[in-house]
Amino acid sequence: MLPQAQSLTTHFPPSVLPITHFSKPSLSFSKPIIRTHFYPSNANPFCKSLVLSPRCSISGVSEPTHLQTTTNAKPFPAEISRTIMELASVGTLSTLTQDGWPLGIGVRFAVDPEGTPILCLNTSNRNLSIDRRSSLHVQLEQCGLWMPQCTIEGSLNKPEDRMVLRKLHLLYEKRYGHEVDEDLVYVVNVERVLQIEDFAEDGVWITSSDYKSAKPDPLRDFAENIVNEINAHNIEDVHRFCNIYANLDFPVLDAKLVWVDRLGFDMRLRSPENGVFEVRIPFPREVTDEKGAKSSFNCMSQLAWEVEKNYSVPDFKKVKQLKKISSEGL
Repeated sequence: MLPQAQSLTTHFPPSVLPITHFSKPSLSFSKPIIRTHFYPSNANPFCKSLVLSPRCSISGVSEPTHLQTTTNAKPFPAEISRTIMELASVGTLSTLTQDGWPLGIGVRFAVDPEGTPILCLNTSNRNLSIDRRSSLHVQLEQCGLWMPQCTIEGSLNKPEDRMVLRKLHLLYEKRYGHEVDEDLVYVVNVERVLQIEDFAEDGVWITSSDYKSAKPDPLRDFAENIVNEINAHNIEDVHRFCNIYANLDFPVLDAKLVWVDRLGFDMRLRSPENGVFEVRIPFPREVTDEKGAKSSFNCMSQLAWEVEKNYSVPDFKKVKQLKKISSEGL
């Protein structure tokens, strides 16, 4: 996975040109944010110097605005695993057969509030294992370019408490919208988790307690839509992010957003001669919902546009840590 990106710190100098003369339109989404000012009412302080004033020919002098990113620019592996388990619905359950051979079968699953997988086996495979040690491998495709995955190791069991079993049964039925036989409901009691960022990557082992106490990413339910819409309608801004926020020594031929989370976004870019790279761009500050993510994108896009047009002087540290990959998928 990408090494942790460096923090950005920037100062906005007072504008010497009317802001209305060079204000860039905000990023377009399927449900555009309509606003009189560039920032919404609860806007990030990052945008305070970007107020649009249609009746003023000269912009007022504002206090310099400081931009600070969160100290950890990437969610922890336990958070990523919890997010994968929340978003995915199909995995591979591996057990030992009666004659001792390992066997993997495809299963659908739901999760309880602590991320424990809930399975509904059928009568032909619920007695496959000679012991209860099992693993559940789950993958999540991101933008057709990344495949983060986690493998949960634990024991395949049926809860003895009927009330607990009933709650898990209802969680599974709610997830898939149809009734299932309660006798076929099992759980994989989590003992440890292996989190891998993509194919051919080294994994990170996570303890059961860290996995259960972690929270799935708050942007998970609409991250894919945001990424798809930006890649479809704001590709110029995506290229600007590469040129302004990343310290590159080569031109970018193609670039795409791959994923977005509460702390920032991942990008894949390709140069004509140097190959394919991955880079992590942090948000100015942590976001907790869709509105905050879109606002941060708009603010960062506005700043990148101003720097590109020489209306603002960049005074921040660019992301220097790029990861070169062998795949040409972009």
